[in-house]
Amino acid sequence: MDTTCPSCGTAHDAATLARALYVCPRCQTYLSVPAQVRIEMLADPRSFKEIDRGLVSVDPLRFTDQRRYRDRLAEARARTGLREAVVIGEARIDGRRIVLGVFDFDFMGGTMGSVVGEKLADAFEHAARRRLPVVIVSSSGGARMQEGMLSLMQMAKTSASQAEHDRAGLPFISVLTNPTFGGVAASFASLGDVIIAEPHALVGFVGPRVIEMTLGVKLPPESHRAESLFRAGMIDLIVPREDLRATIASLIGHLSPAPGPRRVAAAKKPARRRRRAARVEPWQTVLLARHPDRPTALDYIDRLFTRFVELHGDRYYGEDPAIITGLGEFGDQTVMVIAQERGRTPEEQALRRRGMAMPEGYRKALRMMHLAAKFHLPVITLVDTPGAYPGPEAEQRGIAQALARNLKEMSVLPTPIVSAVIGEGGSGGALSLAVADRVLMLEHAIYSVISPEGAAAILWRDAGRAAEVAQGLKITSADLLRLGIIDEVVPEPPQGAHADHEIAAALLRAALARALRRLRRLAPEILLRRRAKKYRNIGRVGVYWRQVVRGEMQELLERLEQRLLRRDPEAEGEREAGAPGARKGTAN
Repeated sequence: MDTTCPSCGTAHDAATLARALYVCPRCQTYLSVPAQVRIEMLADPRSFKEIDRGLVSVDPLRFTDQRRYRDRLAEARARTGLREAVVIGEARIDGRRIVLGVFDFDFMGGTMGSVVGEKLADAFEHAARRRLPVVIVSSSGGARMQEGMLSLMQMAKTSASQAEHDRAGLPFISVLTNPTFGGVAASFASLGDVIIAEPHALVGFVGPRVIEMTLGVKLPPESHRAESLFRAGMIDLIVPREDLRATIASLIGHLSPAPGPRRVAAAKKPARRRRRAARVEPWQTVLLARHPDRPTALDYIDRLFTRFVELHGDRYYGEDPAIITGLGEFGDQTVMVIAQERGRTPEEQALRRRGMAMPEGYRKALRMMHLAAKFHLPVITLVDTPGAYPGPEAEQRGIAQALARNLKEMSVLPTPIVSAVIGEGGSGGALSLAVADRVLMLEHAIYSVISPEGAAAILWRDAGRAAEVAQGLKITSADLLRLGIIDEVVPEPPQGAHADHEIAAALLRAALARALRRLRRLAPEILLRRRAKKYRNIGRVGVYWRQVVRGEMQELLERLEQRLLRRDPEAEGEREAGAPGARKGTAN
């Protein structure tokens, strides 16, 4: 029987649609895929073994609208050849065992009644018992009204079963296809570790037609499209149908490491002679850190990590391109990569706000850190930002709370964290991705409580004195290593990282590999204890620190004294005469 495209009205035979993966050859509209065909698209050949095939719906409420519920069920079974709106079973994708669930929209709109909920709960429980990932492809109008509150309660049942699977530390990939609405969208389908949508899929809790009829408002055409939800931070990836199998296989591979110990592959040392770092003045270091040709985070990601899959969205408000997050292979282990990207061209810099992230960027980063902790993956962060975005919209969306939450959660994240300051590390916007077990810093990067220009504007009311202030802020890698703020300085090519991106990346790779080798030997409780001690002691120990503080206190007292003298010239005579209020010593 031919299928008519709802967008262009073209009729296609089954063979044509199968060859086109059920995408209209004329207008590229994504059409509904029968469950069995979808299984064949995703699973390895002959690997799918169905579970709960014998479960069938009954009519618990003896419901009748224009027709009896029993008659609707019988018609759906005859039309689709299925017993219910979802098919579940064990399968393999690229040889890896999974539990796969697929909805069929042609069976009563893919609605979720008691049997659909039971089968989905069984899928999660079966997977938890056998330590398997779950992949569910949803296409549903929501809860099945013909089963009343019994249908609604399946939202709680499926979510509870997914929670048990989640607590077992197992992956769940949720795929949203057109349409996914109501009780399915508002329960298990939105709980995936990674949420994928097909292009242009309609997704939401309440459908556009219902909203327009109940509220009397006209919605824009893109209100419920996957692309809008992606921009709102609710979806990780939008994947064309022809790439869906490969993407799912890659994610399952990243989140389901092979059993047994895994080691970091020994990094090849770059073919260059060791050299003594040349003395560079702080302001010159600032200029090198901001050099327009200096490698950005994306340059390093391309060179350091293979099979990188970028993930998106904070699941609360938005997707922030100033912070890039994703899974990749470093050597022979999967890592979570979180990086601030400033952009290179003017257009990229405008899009990414030169690496100045909004609250949703930091919340996205934190979501990925929790994902890394669940799957025992090391976290690598690349820090390069003038600071968090300072605009009023960031304040209204809770930038201070987002930064504070990251600082707190990173301090107790039970997985290794290595941070590398690759360019400009500015203020709390940088630190909120750098509470790490090992903090690396490229030789000509900078890391500061405030930019030199900002400090000069505050202290001298003259941003033009930034070069002078840079000297006193101690923002270079050599200064910060002596202060105990960072753990290692990563050398750069002689003229700076901008002179040779390949060598700069090779040097950083070697440093990251060394750090990960050390950290992966530690049990989580030891890792957390050492991390807590590290940050508890910053600023408390070190002869160099005491000397710096003594000098700064001396300078501060002298400045205060000069201000007092300018206000009260008679105080000079009192001080020289040894008045009781005169200062008689220096700070210790």
